[in-house]
Amino acid sequence: MIKEKLLISACLLGVGCRYDGRRVKKISVSLLAERYELIPFCPEIYGGLTTPRTPSERVGDRVLMADGRDVTEEYQRGAEEALNLCRELGIRRALLKSRSPSCGRGQIYDGSFSSTLTDGDGVTAELLIRSGIEVYSEEELAALLGGRRQSGDE
Repeated sequence: MIKEKLLISACLLGVGCRYDGRRVKKISVSLLAERYELIPFCPEIYGGLTTPRTPSERVGDRVLMADGRDVTEEYQRGAEEALNLCRELGIRRALLKSRSPSCGRGQIYDGSFSSTLTDGDGVTAELLIRSGIEVYSEEELAALLGGRRQSGDE
């Protein structure tokens, strides 16, 4: 049986690519692996950022680190690499890290570095959605496994 490929934020699988370098496995991989061929990906790493790195948040169309450095170009490069991978491998769905300035879907941190959330998508999530890829946050795991998204979601 050929499984559908699923792009997944590598940090959700426990890869130490988060901004702080910690390994935090956020989801149960076993259920996903039964249904999908998991393709781990970290847009920040593919965009050229290091681990660990200074935290970043979206401020309008820009992505800024807490120290003020503009890393928009790196985030855009990582998003483009994610889209290229999806196209190359025929990936139609992605499961991404919630609230991330790259991977967040529906809500991201507001750019004040005060843990305040605002409506919006991360750079990678936004590009994938615009390109026809179904994007789910880790909080929508049940929907990805066959359930329904909550009302108001795409």
